[in-house]
Amino acid sequence: MESSVLLIEDDVVLAENTRELLELSGYRTLTSHDGKSGLKKAFQEKPDLIISDIMMPELDGYEVYKALQQSQVTCNIPFIFLSAKADPGDIRKGMNLGADDYLTKPFNEEDLILAIERRLEKRCQLLQQERKEVQPGKKGQALEELKEHFKSCGEQLNAEKHEDIYLEGRLAGNIFLLESGLVKTSRLDELGKELITGILQKGEFFGFYSFQPHSCYPETATTLEKSVLFRASHDEFVQMLEQNLELTLEYAELISQHLDVLKTHLLEMAYGSVLKKTASTLLEFAKKTGLGNSQLIKVSRSDMASVAGISTESFIRSLSSLRADGIIDILGRDIKILDLQKLQNIH
Repeated sequence: MESSVLLIEDDVVLAENTRELLELSGYRTLTSHDGKSGLKKAFQEKPDLIISDIMMPELDGYEVYKALQQSQVTCNIPFIFLSAKADPGDIRKGMNLGADDYLTKPFNEEDLILAIERRLEKRCQLLQQERKEVQPGKKGQALEELKEHFKSCGEQLNAEKHEDIYLEGRLAGNIFLLESGLVKTSRLDELGKELITGILQKGEFFGFYSFQPHSCYPETATTLEKSVLFRASHDEFVQMLEQNLELTLEYAELISQHLDVLKTHLLEMAYGSVLKKTASTLLEFAKKTGLGNSQLIKVSRSDMASVAGISTESFIRSLSSLRADGIIDILGRDIKILDLQKLQNIH
């Protein structure tokens, strides 16, 4: 099987000439004309070797290399700088970063091919050694790598409190990773009443409902506080799942865990007392926001009541009862948990 080489070069003529040279030498060659698209292609294609210019728009070669080193998916791909910057300081900077080689323009064609052959041969030896020492991967590693991909290649969104991320019934064109903040998902019943279906916290993915390319969002996603998100297209996300069995299995397990939590929540809503539903909802929001004793929950009463599956009035009465027992305190619109253990023991 022929080796693949990713060439990141903003000089279109040079890129085309170099591509022809590499293909004539038996390499499957991918090209990008700026650092950002080159970085994205590196994550998507996972080439056997990367050649990159340094002075480029969007991201320069140094930034591309640093981003690749931060992901376990790409950190071991051989990397060669190709640049007109021939100053010894520039060469030293590139090599100090950890690059495998540094060639200056104009380069000798034989030198380039020889550098590629040596790096690929060395990588082949390392891979063979790794196979001998292979050990099972850490659980959840593929999902962590997916998160890094979203942060490196996805589009960043800064959302204000109560801002809609997507709406029920709209085309489901993107998948989201919540980097910070809090997001609720909800549906409207036939009477127009909002039913909250989930609360999402930092590090969670949302927006994926179907492998079909033209599905619609079955619910609305709205921020509960200022949030930072990253998004990738639905098609790109599906492609990553199809190409990575380990990732697919980990994501399926994640969905399974969410279903178990949802079943427990539904049973509690069906059979739990109003006070128990209120306590469980407070505990859920405390967990989602990383809170413990002596911390404030800054979420509206109506949102929490919707999660609990009770009316806002009943929720407020339960809060008053918990306050009277010294389990919580109410400071304006915020709720302060005073005794986490007692709150957990409510039946």
